[in-house]
Amino acid sequence: MSLPLEPYTVIDLTRARSGPTCVRQLADMGAKVIQISAREDTEGDFVRRGFDSLNLHRNKRSLTLDLKSPRGVDIIKRLAAKADVVVENFRPDVKHRLGIDYETLSKINPRIIYGSISGFGQTGPYRDRPGYDQIAQGMGGLMSVTGLPGQGPVRVGIPVADLTAGIFLAQGILCALIERERSGKGQWVHTSLLEAMVTMLDFQAARWLIDGTIAPQAGNDHPTGIPTGVFKTSDGHINIAASGQTMFRRLCEALGTEPLLEDPRFKTAPERSKNRKALNAELEKAMASKTSAEWVELLNAKGVPSGPILNIKETFENEQVQHLGLAVPVKHHALGEMRLQRPPATLSRTPASVRTAAPDIGEHTDEILGEVGFSAADIAQLHADKVV
Repeated sequence: MSLPLEPYTVIDLTRARSGPTCVRQLADMGAKVIQISAREDTEGDFVRRGFDSLNLHRNKRSLTLDLKSPRGVDIIKRLAAKADVVVENFRPDVKHRLGIDYETLSKINPRIIYGSISGFGQTGPYRDRPGYDQIAQGMGGLMSVTGLPGQGPVRVGIPVADLTAGIFLAQGILCALIERERSGKGQWVHTSLLEAMVTMLDFQAARWLIDGTIAPQAGNDHPTGIPTGVFKTSDGHINIAASGQTMFRRLCEALGTEPLLEDPRFKTAPERSKNRKALNAELEKAMASKTSAEWVELLNAKGVPSGPILNIKETFENEQVQHLGLAVPVKHHALGEMRLQRPPATLSRTPASVRTAAPDIGEHTDEILGEVGFSAADIAQLHADKVV
């Protein structure tokens, strides 16, 4: 079975999480990815470097290079001459200093798509600042709307700036590849952690830009849809989403709290918004009579969106998650069989897949060099000179 990006070769110069997140999506869709690591990165096995690398670098081959060496840079240029995509997430000045920026590589290969992620953008007053997920969460407004009211700023529990920047860059690269089919020309595609975070504000951003409303922390309550949030049961908590008059009626009927429908404090959406705490307290009184599992079953049967709040273990044990096959097996040469997350988007004819485990650093160095024309003697000399 063919894969969607099978014809394309990607040079992966990325580090940390945002860049590898981008390239992982291309690799899962079948792109031939050559991951380039610095020679010093060969120190340490997967356990010491972190299991996260097993997830980020699956479906790739690995080459080590000394990027500070002119001969190392020449190898990058030789690879780029035959590649379709180069992806990097250095600080903006580093690629220029190394001589592997878009302007340089596009002269060698005018069809090259060059993808970049930085902390704050390729230009501007913060251009050269080091980027980090939590810094971007704070500057992008996300931490100001996360957490309980009055609690103070709270980071999101996942590296959301890194992940979304990687997703947005992959999307941009795919668009550039499609456009290249018409123009025959490559281009530079770039985003940043800050741009990703500001974009992810979405409707909170719209509220500010359109009517000047600064969204506060709302905790587990939806900022505008009421009642929507976390509710206590006899043995824990569940999520319920029952905004709108129809859903509110269904919820009250399911809970046996029909009198709330005529209570002037809750009769309309504006009144429910004004009296949210009182409404939540009334709903939780009724919910104390059943377990979380019982309420989730009952509410969904009544057409009210509801779900359990699971930890990571419970998530992967959930029957729907298992049905969807969101964890798939892959064999690693040293660690044996393990499970990794599968790509979340399903293509019916040409699905993405996890085909190979993450490589050892430099595992394919000789193989890749041979493919771009280096002889066995050349490769031996590059090793001797510590270029690879």
